[in-house]
Amino acid sequence: MRVDFHTHIIPDDIPNLAERFHGERWPVLHRTCTCGASIMVGGKVFREVTDQVWDPQKRIHDMQQEGVDMQVLSPIPVTFSYWAKAAEAEVMARIQNDFIAETVNQHPNHFIGLGTVPLQDTETAIREMDRCMHELGLRGIEIGTNVNGNNLDEPDLIPFFEMCQTWDVPLFVHPWETLGRERMPRHNLMYTVGMPSETALAAASLILGGVIEKFPRLKICFAHGGGSFPYILPRLDQGWKVWPHLRLTDQPPSVYAKQFYFDSLTYDPLNITYMMKRFGEDRIMMGSDYPFLLRETPPGEVIDHTLELTDGQKRALLGENALRFLNRKEMNGL
Repeated sequence: MRVDFHTHIIPDDIPNLAERFHGERWPVLHRTCTCGASIMVGGKVFREVTDQVWDPQKRIHDMQQEGVDMQVLSPIPVTFSYWAKAAEAEVMARIQNDFIAETVNQHPNHFIGLGTVPLQDTETAIREMDRCMHELGLRGIEIGTNVNGNNLDEPDLIPFFEMCQTWDVPLFVHPWETLGRERMPRHNLMYTVGMPSETALAAASLILGGVIEKFPRLKICFAHGGGSFPYILPRLDQGWKVWPHLRLTDQPPSVYAKQFYFDSLTYDPLNITYMMKRFGEDRIMMGSDYPFLLRETPPGEVIDHTLELTDGQKRALLGENALRFLNRKEMNGL
């Protein structure tokens, strides 16, 4: 079974919260034709999208054409809205979570759903996560790499991660509001350099801040192959070694990094081989970033082209690992 762990979706009838809550930062979906739309933020085009991003039938057609059995649906990060008042962001989260749950319920053989929560307020985030997991039947939560510029090891977030471990909630960490945006106005460097760097910062913060040591059963997957994190890990170890006065963990970062999961969106078989050697074959899950421009087409191509993989390893990376991560063992006889 081929499972695309990393795909994004948004309802085409999402209400105009910019008008409702009188704020310019709310994303608004403006339909430009029957099969296309613009995501608008502050009156400017944030991203052009097609009906692939909201129409489950279009997605299923593409999946059949590209050999994908199931997609894991997650919100588009621009909708996280951590900057908003918690009660208002909760409205946005509930709209998306309801839509994703409805899409999964209508097509249970094609989709698995991840929800979103307003991380700017831990109590609200836990309440919506409870609803996602125990009422809507979603299988995990997608979160951003920072909350209004604060890293994920902020003390305010500890109760959230504690409940994630208690409820066995898988987390998908996706970059957003990337560091250094002011230096990346050209060449779309925010997507090619900023996002990988932002993801590395999030992963390093969770380790060096002691979150992973405190909650060793947390299940966390990082988008885009972990960004630059896998390749700076030896440098993080060296920093831990030479600055003992800064240590908050008993072991160097590379020990805790083995608890992480990563999608396969690296575009290069050499990277897949490296990540398998460093983290293990059970920690990598096929992900394409469907339906956006930087996505891998067809999904799983980089795994298919990693020639040294055995058939069993390919099956694991292409689907089994994702189902196990999402606690869907019944779907694959695991």
